[in-house]
Amino acid sequence: MDIIMVRHTRVGVPKGTCYGWSDVPVADTFEQEASHTKARLDAIFSDGKPDKVFSSPLTRARKLAAYCGFDTPQLDERLKEMNMGDWEMQQYDAIKDDALQMWYDDYMHLRATNGEGFPDLYARVASFLDELKEKEYRRVAIFAHGGVLLCAGIYAGLFPKEGCFSHLVECGGVQRLHI
Repeated sequence: MDIIMVRHTRVGVPKGTCYGWSDVPVADTFEQEASHTKARLDAIFSDGKPDKVFSSPLTRARKLAAYCGFDTPQLDERLKEMNMGDWEMQQYDAIKDDALQMWYDDYMHLRATNGEGFPDLYARVASFLDELKEKEYRRVAIFAHGGVLLCAGIYAGLFPKEGCFSHLVECGGVQRLHI
């Protein structure tokens, strides 16, 4: 199955804000960024639209899906970004939690306070992809988040878990994989 994964465009929150599960607005540059994403997807889908389109339920993913011509994607909670718990919507520099430095030192294993860790996010995404593999789709589009795309890339063997952040797709970018 050919899977076209699309990361949402930039968000309209101050730089340095922790916003994982929070439903934040898109940046003022949304239309300009989204038009580039749409053009890329139009080229990819020149031989036919996807059989199914999925999206994170968060606005930043759904809005891009709609802009790209997919007004009614199937929403799936497992496609949300990592839940940053108590740190959501705080500036990283202002978080007063001793666990933050431990998380910085080992974010691939530790959870955000009252939130998720990378293993939790990976398990959600793997569950979604395991279920998707059982379907008869030829091509699927998924509108989601950077962390979700990283997990999908690891799952599909595009790159290893170690150093995966060097493969993070830019906002509005596309990652293609086959499962």
